[in-house]
Amino acid sequence: MSLPKFEYIAPKTIQEACEILEKLGDEAKVMAGGTDLLIKMKHGAAGPKAVVGLRNIKGLSSIEFDPKSGLYIGAMALLRDVASHPTIQKIYPAVAYAASQTATVQIRNMGTVVGNICNAAPSADNIPPLMALDAELMVVGPKGERRVALKDFFKGPGQTSLKRGELVSAVFVPLPPPNGAVSYKYISQRSKVDIAAVCVAAMVAVDRGRAQKVRIVLGAVAPTPIRAKKAEQLLSGKKLSEQAIKKASRQASQECSPITDMRASAEYRRTMVEVLTARALTEARDLACGKSG
Repeated sequence: MSLPKFEYIAPKTIQEACEILEKLGDEAKVMAGGTDLLIKMKHGAAGPKAVVGLRNIKGLSSIEFDPKSGLYIGAMALLRDVASHPTIQKIYPAVAYAASQTATVQIRNMGTVVGNICNAAPSADNIPPLMALDAELMVVGPKGERRVALKDFFKGPGQTSLKRGELVSAVFVPLPPPNGAVSYKYISQRSKVDIAAVCVAAMVAVDRGRAQKVRIVLGAVAPTPIRAKKAEQLLSGKKLSEQAIKKASRQASQECSPITDMRASAEYRRTMVEVLTARALTEARDLACGKSG
């Protein structure tokens, strides 16, 4: 299956890229690693007249950490580089783990974290742990730069809040809470290289044995990645006992709206939300309690 004809444009600055995107509108698509876009084009799911590649724009491959604010992952930072980055492994281990579990080695060598986000697949591995950490996207457009909370970025499968002429230049991840930890769990029905049938991230910050802050993010069980807010509220301020975690996990399974497809049935997905949420909360709790002593 061959690619349709298209014009490839390689701007040298973000401003130039935004000008091109504003001019061409829906006729153009942004390409970072191309692992999602090119497959869609081959299968007729996308047919842009122009592809705007970001490879020639300097600085977009950078991964920068500021101990006072947090982590910046540029739009062209590869999945493999995020997965193997020593600082990310140490301070944001769930982010590194999710990147390391995305698709295959070949795709991780070409694909980017920001590209995985902007593809807006409900099952994307990298989104849940980043959402659990209250990540933000640095969005650049004709009117300048703005920040968009990752939780507000998705509007539906393959749909984002980007406006005409805008692109994501980086994802910003705040510092984790001092006594907090994140766990990412996923399951794939067919193989480890298949996309997740269900994925869950949990972030827990503990103070004197009680949950000071809780985030539970569910993927592949709704049109977009979602927070299980009612489940979070059940744990807020509470001791994270096995019973409390079990109750919150059951609640999380009621907050999703899974579908049946070739990867899993809706019933199976809902059951696995409960199972994976319990596992993620338990691991995050244990890691957080270890930090707090």
